[in-house]
Parts: sequence; C-alpha cells; structure tokens
Amino acid sequence: MKTAIRSALISLAVFAAAQAPAPAAAQSQPATLTREFVVAAIAADLAAHFSLQGDLQLEPLRPFTPPARVATEWRVELTEYPASMSSSLLVRCRLLADGENAGDVALTFRASLWSDAWAARQSIATGAAFDANLLDVRRTDFLRDREALPAAAGDDTYSFTRAVQPGRLLTWRDVARRPLVRKGELVEVTARDGALLITMKGLAMQNGAQGEAVTIRNPDSRRDFTAFVVDENHVQVRF
Repeated sequence: MKTAIRSALISLAVFAAAQAPAPAAAQSQPATLTREFVVAAIAADLAAHFSLQGDLQLEPLRPFTPPARVATEWRVELTEYPASMSSSLLVRCRLLADGENAGDVALTFRASLWSDAWAARQSIATGAAFDANLLDVRRTDFLRDREALPAAAGDDTYSFTRAVQPGRLLTWRDVARRPLVRKGELVEVTARDGALLITMKGLAMQNGAQGEAVTIRNPDSRRDFTAFVVDENHVQVRF
C-alpha cells in the first residue's frame, strides 16, 4: 500500500531542474572550474538519476581543488553513482574541459533532501478522516525522516490508523486509504464489454480502498471473482 501511495508524491523545483542536462559553464572567455559549479552539477545529476522530489543539498566533507586550467566549457559527468540516496554519499565523476578529460575525482558529501511534510496541529484520534485543517506544513529533510508524509499526499480518501499527538511529524504508518468497500457488505458490481453493461450485487470478501483489487462473491453461484473498487460500495470487473 505504501509503495502505491508513494507514486502519488509531488514534483518540486529540484526535480524539475534535474530534467535538464547537467549544467555546463559556458563563458565567452576561458575560465577556471569552481567548486560551486561541480556541486551543482552533481546535485542535478543525482536528482535526475534517483527521480528525487525536493531540494537536494550537498555539502562536501573534504576540500576539493579544481584542475589548474581554464576552458570555455566545463562539464561534470558522474562515472559511478551511489547504490542509493542517503545522508552520506560517495560520488565518482569525470571533469571535462572543452570535451577533454581534465581529471577523475571521488567526492564525499553530506546530503539532505528538503521538502514539505505534514505535522499534527492538534490531537488526532484513530479512525479520524484526513483533514488538512488539523495539520501544519513543516520543512523536512526526507533523507533523515524517510517515513515522513509529504504535504502533497493525503486527501479525503485517507483516514488515520492510529492516534497522533500535537506537534508530531506524520509518517506513512499514521494513515491509510479509507475503505470504500467493507468485508461482509453487499456492493454494486458493474462490468462493461463494449456497449454492453452488466450490473449485479456481490458480497465483499475483504475491505478495499479506491483502486484496489478485492474478492467479490456471487451470492447465487457462490463463486468468487476479482473486481476493482471505484467508489463507495461500488466495484468494477475489468476484462
């Protein structure tokens, strides 16, 4: 469930910037390579490679001395990516001066990925419907608080799975999609094949939130089949 929810996450400024090629320092006159340019290029490349959402910030942990040469165009190409994003990174890259190799370097960074997350403004009871009026937005480092609930997630299809105290940062474990179909209840079943529409009643054999596949039993034949939740007490068979 959490993986599926996660796919609805937001697209923020750094991710948008990361869609462009790694930046190149182009000047009308030859210039030296700067540390700031190298860090910005690596951040953009990492954001694109890992499809990050948020403001990725990198802080070099060791001094870095750029090559003692000038070029009209500098580029930074990553030659080895870290296995995953974390707050401590080792990145290997190649520095290109006017298309020529100006050196291979290994750099270590302290990383942070900043974005907005939800925090409780007041006490929230188990089973309460998700309501943004009960919440505050808090700037959060998602590499440190990996389970934090992004402020772009959450709507009236969610409810709280446990009580939350005021001031606490919300996590994915605090919420779940509200069941629209409940085990043991009769639901409307529709099936469409071209212009043909079939409707019937079925018995839900399990709870299901919007978009989830659930098992439905035909009360007459006692046979089970799979349908997808589309609305309150309404499922649809897909061919």
